Amino acid sequence: MRAVLYAARLGLSRGWTEFRQSLKSPGDIGWNVIVAMIFVVVLFFQRDSKVEGTEVSLASAVLPGILGMWITVGGFQGALSTLSVEREDGTLLRARTVPNGMIGYLVGRVVSVALGTILSLVIIFSAGLFLIPELPGTGLAGWLTFGWLLVLGFLATLPWGAVLGSLARGSNAASGLGMLGVTALAGISGIFYPIVALPGWVQAVAQAFPVYWMGLGVRSAFLPGSAVSAEIGDSWRHWETAGVLGAWAVAGFLVAPAVLRRMARRESGAAMEARRLRATQRIA
Repeated sequence: MRAVLYAARLGLSRGWTEFRQSLKSPGDIGWNVIVAMIFVVVLFFQRDSKVEGTEVSLASAVLPGILGMWITVGGFQGALSTLSVEREDGTLLRARTVPNGMIGYLVGRVVSVALGTILSLVIIFSAGLFLIPELPGTGLAGWLTFGWLLVLGFLATLPWGAVLGSLARGSNAASGLGMLGVTALAGISGIFYPIVALPGWVQAVAQAFPVYWMGLGVRSAFLPGSAVSAEIGDSWRHWETAGVLGAWAVAGFLVAPAVLRRMARRESGAAMEARRLRATQRIA
């Protein structure tokens, strides 16, 4: 147990170091900043519109969907794309040679990806304080709710992104498959609209995955209490949200290290060199 905790502590340090280094490289953080600015532009054009029949600004109604979706995409897709690349460049092969290296690697990846996504959220919130009249009035309970959702959201998605990234045949295939899956889940999860408008069986499927619960939880943090009438059972279901996200997180951290270790055992210098050669031939 001490060895595992030591590896996790090294992973925390590695993740923080990687994030600090990324701040010095525009290419590393550019994607997060660009997407965050796109969301800010959307909020800017919606700032003066109202949701029909209410006094709630359209920007305020859209913000929870943006936040919930970005946390999910940032966690899952960020881990998936980075891990698939580092599998090809030999980073995972080197981690295999260190005792409990896969645990340290996974923790480091969680920390660095999470911090990069949080940077985007800070940009969105900073602009939202000026563009969304309701946001500065969010009470302590709302911010605390968003805080535990942020933590559980990352823990529930990052390990599964790592799993898919380790199983995919290449970085391009991993990114495409991951984005397709997240987009499909977002489409049935009501993250930007009430899920009650969808058929009952679709609602049941959506509630098995983290995307729906992230959207529901973030809406509960930032929308007025009257908005709960548009939700299933007229309830924000905080306990259910914590339970589902927590279950995905626990399962992910049990499955991911085992999958990473198995994948790393099958890796070799020859296999890595063969992938590099194929990539070079495709470019040529």
